[in-house]
Amino acid sequence: MTQIRTARFPHPEPLHDKLVLLPVFLPFAGCPGRCVFCDQHAQTGTASMDLEQALRELGERLSLMPGPYGLGFFGGTFTGLDPDWQDRFLKIAGSFRDAGALVHLRVSTRPDRIDPSTLARLRESGVSMVELGVQTFDSQVLERSGRGYDGALAARACEMVRQAGLELGIQLLPGLPGHEPGQWREDVRQTLALKPDVVRIYPCVVMAGTGLADMHARGEYEPWPLETAVTESGWALLRFWEAGVRVIRLGLAGEQGMLSRLVAGPWHPAFGNMARSLAFVYFLEERLRGAQGRVKRIFLPRRFSGELWGHGRANVQALARLGIVKERVEFWSEQDIALEMEE
Repeated sequence: MTQIRTARFPHPEPLHDKLVLLPVFLPFAGCPGRCVFCDQHAQTGTASMDLEQALRELGERLSLMPGPYGLGFFGGTFTGLDPDWQDRFLKIAGSFRDAGALVHLRVSTRPDRIDPSTLARLRESGVSMVELGVQTFDSQVLERSGRGYDGALAARACEMVRQAGLELGIQLLPGLPGHEPGQWREDVRQTLALKPDVVRIYPCVVMAGTGLADMHARGEYEPWPLETAVTESGWALLRFWEAGVRVIRLGLAGEQGMLSRLVAGPWHPAFGNMARSLAFVYFLEERLRGAQGRVKRIFLPRRFSGELWGHGRANVQALARLGIVKERVEFWSEQDIALEMEE
């Protein structure tokens, strides 16, 4: 007699309360030099501005923001700024925090531009999270990319953020010069061991006017193909999800200035969707590995209807091998996934 067995489980992505995050871009501000891959003006869509102008505009923008919201300083090395400038930016943010509208404050910086006293000062000024542009923990790749620090220092910096009682964000850049998928997977494992709150994944692309563009023109550097970047990002995404780590960015945003200067590399307007949908396929493969019987039906939350089959239906064959075909899929209003297996 045929038996139907039902398993019910959540999607692996960690649930979280959504909060509007106001980004403030300070391109190259506080940076000790220009990294081989970096073109902040194009990548952020923000032209150069002096700090006085940035400070004035910050006050104007915050006065128009309905609360609650978060604020983040990006695009440069915040702790590389003169401490007086750091204090001025944090003071104006603090006035809105005291009023109750600003509920989360984060800064982005480099691993070699923090120390315990700096982190203590940030925390006292109301900073909630420090995002570190680690890029990779592989010392040879860091050296080839001109980052100026090694993997051990990057790891220590992450630990310092935690010890200071601050939330930790880690920014990763797979595909740098000399960076292979095997090294990337080790980066993911090291990142997981450091238990960050959030992660950003920016597969490396070549922007005009950068040192990387010169290397590419000389034949000394070739970025990862799109397929490799999607595959490796999807693999990493599932690992982070399973560990309860939120991945808050996948790939560069398609700013017009960025697209006009893009020379080569794994950029795609649907990159995030492609990686997320592949991670979901990997998740289903793991759930069904060794399962008895065949899939009779699978019920999925409606919010994942745009991810199951993949961009351009790229996942159809992989799902079919699992027994998941269109006729057996139903989308419902429940938040969990339900899988009916026929034995």
